[in-house]
This record gives sequence, structure tokens and C-alpha cells, in this order.
Amino acid sequence: MIRPLVGFCCSLAALAGAAEPPAFVAEGNVFRFDTGALRGLLRGEGKARGLLPVVDCATGANLARSVGLFSHYRLLDASTRYGVAGWEWASKAEQLPDGSVVARWTSDVVHPFDMTATYRWSASKALDVTTTVTARKELQRFEVFLASYLEGFGSAFAYTKNGFLEVKKIDGIWQAFPRDAEAEKIIADGRWKHPPNPVDWVIRPALAAPLGLRRDAATGLAALVMARPPDCFAVSMPFSEEPHRSLYLSLFGRDLKAGETATARARLVIGRGITDEQAVKLYEAFLKEKQP
Repeated sequence: MIRPLVGFCCSLAALAGAAEPPAFVAEGNVFRFDTGALRGLLRGEGKARGLLPVVDCATGANLARSVGLFSHYRLLDASTRYGVAGWEWASKAEQLPDGSVVARWTSDVVHPFDMTATYRWSASKALDVTTTVTARKELQRFEVFLASYLEGFGSAFAYTKNGFLEVKKIDGIWQAFPRDAEAEKIIADGRWKHPPNPVDWVIRPALAAPLGLRRDAATGLAALVMARPPDCFAVSMPFSEEPHRSLYLSLFGRDLKAGETATARARLVIGRGITDEQAVKLYEAFLKEKQP
């Protein structure tokens, strides 16, 4: 349960920096953005990556690496890893009239489900990604592993019932923070043994809410990833200084019947000088919002 912060004010409006949410701009099969705070590309080279590059407008610092921020990585259920990654599964994208971008993946012999991802700026420093899956066969404890790879950001934290807990090397290289006991069972059901790059997660304390945080000492920036508890069963990351500098959200974690559709919404916030208390308040505001 989120603990309310009496007398504290931190809202999405405080991060906006503009009267209207920013929009993506289509340039062929890539989508450019400049929110006034962040600039870069979505689906660079027309590929199903997240945001890459991402530049801090105030300093010119590059904030993303690898396959970017909020990219759809592993697609898993209780018995199968479907392909290598969402970014290697053929997809198409288009800009919508409201300035958002929707990417679409169509089921095939490897992927027995359709998937869409809608990227929408809710403020100049806040990006929402809504992921929708429609099963084409029965899927058990289905998971979409949403990944963000940051440049710098050498301190990592998960929001546990005792507050933000730093992810330290002494506790393991790869650490997973489950929503509850049932989520812990999903993480340990064997799905992470499938190649390539199997992972041996160290199970850590339960989350107070699906909220992960990385901080960058050089710029004073903080990067937050968050989702609603019904949509996300774990937050994972390597220890603070490990070179991936990543944050992961495990979306869904539920059974789907053939023809059934499920939707999960996640938010990425990048801002300067965000305290732990402000991070929690931003999450509380996220929970109160209506689905778009």
C-alpha cells in the first residue's frame, strides 16, 4: 500500500513544461520528439526499439543506450520464450492524430499472439506506453518484459515496503522484486532458463508498488519506471554499478485464453532533482489518472 505524503505537492503538471502534452513527429518510418526537456527518436532505423537516442535538452547529455528506453524485450509464458525479443519481431508503426505512435506486431508461427504498443507523451518529462496483447492460443502466466537501458545512472533502487532500497552488488548481480508470493513463483518457474542469455534472478523483498528508480550523480537526473499493481508483477534490475544500467517491468503475469485481450500501462519519468518523496507522489498521481 502506498503511504500518502501529507502536505507535499508534486504532480504531472509540474513536469509538463507546456500547456499541451508533446507529440511525436513522423519522419518516414521513425518518429522524432522534442519535448523541451528531452529530444531524440522512437523506433530509430524503423526498428522496434524504444526511445533511442534520448538527449537531455539542458545539458546535451545522452541518456539512453543499447536498445533504448521502454522497448519490448522478452516475451514469455510458463513454458516458452517466444522468439528472442520484441525488437526482433517484425512490426509496423504509425502516428495517430493525437501525436502518439502505435506499433503493431501480428501473430505468426513463433508468436501465438498479437501485440500493440502505444507511445504517448503525457508531459515533457513523462512517457506512457500502453501494451495490449490478444492471445491466439491459451497462454499460462504470460509476461511482457519491458526494458530500459540508461547511459550513466549508476545508482539503482526498488520501492519496497521499507521505502526505496538500493540494489547493491553484495545482494546479487541480477535482482528481482516481486509484487507478492505468487509473483515470486512466476519468476522462478523456469522461464528465465531459456537461451539466449538465461538469468538467475536473486529474489529480493516484495514491492510496496511497481516502481523502480535510477539516479545519475553527474546530471542530477532521476529515471523512474512505474505501472499499476494489477498490470505488473515484478520490477527487476542489476546492481547499481553493473554496466547494463537497466530497469525492467514484468507486465501481465496472468493466464490468457485464446481470443482474450489484456492491457498494461507503464510510465517513464525523467527529471532533475526528484527526491524519493517526490517519486512516490508522482506514482500516486499516476494511479489516480484515468486510462487514456
